[in-house]
Amino acid sequence: MAAPLFLIGFMAAGKTSVGRELARETGRRFVDLDDVVAMLGEPVATLLARDEAEFRKREERALASEIAAALDGPVISTGGGAAAHGQNLERMRRAGCVVALAVDVDEARLRAGDGSGRPLLAKPAAEVAALAAQRAPVYRRAHAVVDTNGRAIAEVTALVREAEAAWRAARGDATTIVALGTRSYPIVVNETFDAELITSRLANVSKLAVITDQNVATHWIEALEAAIDPAVTLEIPPGEAHKTLATYQRLCDALIAQGLDRSSAIVALGGGVVGDIAGFVAATLFRGIPIVQLPTTIVAMTDAAIGGKTAVDTTAGKNLVGAFHQPRLVACNLATLSTLPERERRAGFGELWKYALLDGAALWAMVDQCTSWARGGGEPTLALRDVISRSVAFKAAVVGRDELERTGQRALLNLGHTIGHAIESETGLLHGEAVGLGLVVAARVSHALGLAPSGLAKTVEEALQRTGLPHDPDAYLSDAVIARLQVDKKRVGDHVRFIAVREVGTCEPVEISLAELGRILRS
Repeated sequence: MAAPLFLIGFMAAGKTSVGRELARETGRRFVDLDDVVAMLGEPVATLLARDEAEFRKREERALASEIAAALDGPVISTGGGAAAHGQNLERMRRAGCVVALAVDVDEARLRAGDGSGRPLLAKPAAEVAALAAQRAPVYRRAHAVVDTNGRAIAEVTALVREAEAAWRAARGDATTIVALGTRSYPIVVNETFDAELITSRLANVSKLAVITDQNVATHWIEALEAAIDPAVTLEIPPGEAHKTLATYQRLCDALIAQGLDRSSAIVALGGGVVGDIAGFVAATLFRGIPIVQLPTTIVAMTDAAIGGKTAVDTTAGKNLVGAFHQPRLVACNLATLSTLPERERRAGFGELWKYALLDGAALWAMVDQCTSWARGGGEPTLALRDVISRSVAFKAAVVGRDELERTGQRALLNLGHTIGHAIESETGLLHGEAVGLGLVVAARVSHALGLAPSGLAKTVEEALQRTGLPHDPDAYLSDAVIARLQVDKKRVGDHVRFIAVREVGTCEPVEISLAELGRILRS
């Protein structure tokens, strides 16, 4: 029995056109859910304009019927609001592969023309934008997000096919796919090391090397070696202080001495430091070899291991020497979180609060429900697994749309990092602790720019306090910290692209001069 492919996304994203083309290319049956609803006797546009609630009921019944009959693995195109209604998205995810086609609102309105066939898209621009923002968190929970802006149907179809292939290879409902064409790869959230999945993503590898740190090795290297039997295991000292060019050179020299070659691969087992430096080794050794990321911290699972950013630090600042090098797989073993030291466990929530600010109120509430685990530890809860999965989905969607940070989409992930990196480099705070303080500063700067209400910073401070994190940045905003903004990677001339927050779920990049930013911080 073949699993169906569901296409979801905002109106005019191209779901019907891409679905038809994909079905033609693969010899599969095509179903347009709107056509199924219309067969009941009333055109969709007419019904939607007359009684949207009735339309949603009919749409839900039509989807359930098609899922029940989808034994031949059809391609099913859904309406713009189908995934956002009731339990439709969860039903589609359980039944098959769900791919969201992303489109900007302006592009959607342009494609729709006068909007006569799409009554919701014909509404005033502000209402359409609000509807798109409301549905965006739902679309991001698809297995994969494929950007359609500026792309022909054939190109989008090819990207969808590659994303679906990566999903099928990963075998799991909890899988998220980073949609990058032939380089698409899965992110899996499990409770163990999946040896079959890891080795399947590293077919025809001559030698497999594991890079980890000494703390992680104490708890987890024996279990991993039993699962994948690497030829080489290298351990580095733990901590950001060792994410240096000197450590990078020692690793490269050791791997070459152990006989690795261009057909070898690396497995990174650890937190963000291990993932960054092992990724940089993989990106450059023999001009690039495959890597699988096995993150063992919340920061690494939701951020550092995803998206292909690899780097080492210099005395001037964090991550100033690096390369983009996408992994073949990111496999999160939630069991590894149970052995995290208390401070590391809490620090991971700096990134989770970042994703909550980016994604919206629903994720904010979910993160808040997990703060007791941050303080008390123990086995990861189901709620925490859901939060991690949704954070993973957010980053995967952004990376798929803006891999090399050229369109501004990926810049959103730097929320809290402009000041956070400066605090981290100058004070030695953990990454998540510094990012949390950076979120408070982002809210303050946003208010100073007239973008955010005055109470937003207090809301963020209280969230950090409930998690057991540092929450008052004033003690850290020294002249030395502010001076480090001069070497921020996002600086262009005397300006920096700063991620501002209007409210929970609404963030945007703004250009601000370093002088103005420094004035606000000192005030």
